[in-house]
Amino acid sequence: MFVLAMRSIRQRPGRFLATLLSAFLGAAVIMTFNSMHDTAAQGGVDSVSANTLTTAASVVGGYGSLLVFFAVASTLTVNVRQRSAELELLRCSGATPAQLKRMVVGEAVAVALVGAVLAIGPAMLGGRALLDMFQDSGQVAGSVDYSFGPVALMTGVDITLLAAAGAAFLAVRRVTRGQRQRHGRARRFLTYGALVAGVVSASSTFLFSSTDEALMAPSAYGAILLSVGLALSAPRLLEGVLDRLRLSGAAGWLAVRNLRERAGHLAGILMSLILFTAVATATLTMQSVESDAVEASGLVKSVDAKNLETLNLTVVGIIVVFVCVMLVNSLYAATTYRAREFGQQRLAGATPGQVLGVVGVETLVLTATGVFFGTVAALAGIVPFTVVRTDAVLPGQAFGIWLAVVAVASAVTLGTSLATARKVLRTPATEAVGLAA
Repeated sequence: MFVLAMRSIRQRPGRFLATLLSAFLGAAVIMTFNSMHDTAAQGGVDSVSANTLTTAASVVGGYGSLLVFFAVASTLTVNVRQRSAELELLRCSGATPAQLKRMVVGEAVAVALVGAVLAIGPAMLGGRALLDMFQDSGQVAGSVDYSFGPVALMTGVDITLLAAAGAAFLAVRRVTRGQRQRHGRARRFLTYGALVAGVVSASSTFLFSSTDEALMAPSAYGAILLSVGLALSAPRLLEGVLDRLRLSGAAGWLAVRNLRERAGHLAGILMSLILFTAVATATLTMQSVESDAVEASGLVKSVDAKNLETLNLTVVGIIVVFVCVMLVNSLYAATTYRAREFGQQRLAGATPGQVLGVVGVETLVLTATGVFFGTVAALAGIVPFTVVRTDAVLPGQAFGIWLAVVAVASAVTLGTSLATARKVLRTPATEAVGLAA
């Protein structure tokens, strides 16, 4: 099966490009920040610099590990679902479910290994630039030299390969079982656990005073946990919205019908939108409130405060990049896969403009749903923090930051969906139906 996996990659390299990009970016981020562990472990590094470097590596490296798993899982899930007919043919030809799993996992690991190797060079450059940034801000001594060692290399390669293998195994397991287990007990347990933990964490903000250095932590973790809980409920949330949504016109009716039929397949896109909106809005708003409060008081930021600000901005930057990659990959694959559907609609009398209109309405509904629930999770963290820190309920910075986050999310989703649909529609309808059949 490994030989078959390698042949599959050689014959259709474009199919694995999204997985390669996700693995490359994930490995680059993990290696970049974990190289701070290697740098901090050198002799002659003072304790303050070592603490700054270790904290950055631990926090952002942990986020990067989770994000690379979600990014690779998202692309592989779409890939495997689109290959269901191919996998079923292999089963009918005598392949066992275990052999299919080894083939798909082998493909994913091979592609991820290539991505991790390609990421070594950019990670070394990124780590050096990150150290320079810490030194320019005074958080790390200028005498500290950069080091890219075994910790960065091993963690980057190992985590990327494990994420690819685990994501591929889970994706093909769903297909080979031939059933949908969207609302299993484990998922419900994780969903309710994340929601409860998020509410408790956000509420615990009121136990702190406005001058506590750790004030931002419980509210930020509360918003993140709530967004995770809502993201895990993505299929149910989308179905609930569609049950209450009434859109007029043929495009609106068809868009709602399509979304309802594909709610399970679109869950990954909705999850990305919820997490992106919640984490970016909450983190940037709370950091802005904190910075303005420190500036108004006339105090000078401590090293710990600078570290926290750097980490917050870095985490948001990483999330933005990964979510954009996940959205583009998932939307591109999902829209390209609908070539036959678009061809059938055109043969039935729909114009290319009408097909694009339906795709646009679908994307708007999906984006609005993700932004709404992400905003709810973000406000659950922002409001307690703002009340304790400034005695206000909503900070003035929130609206501008929220608009910027929504603009990025809308541009990525609408731009990718419409551009991909337009590209698909360039193929003649009869050819699209014949090729996809």
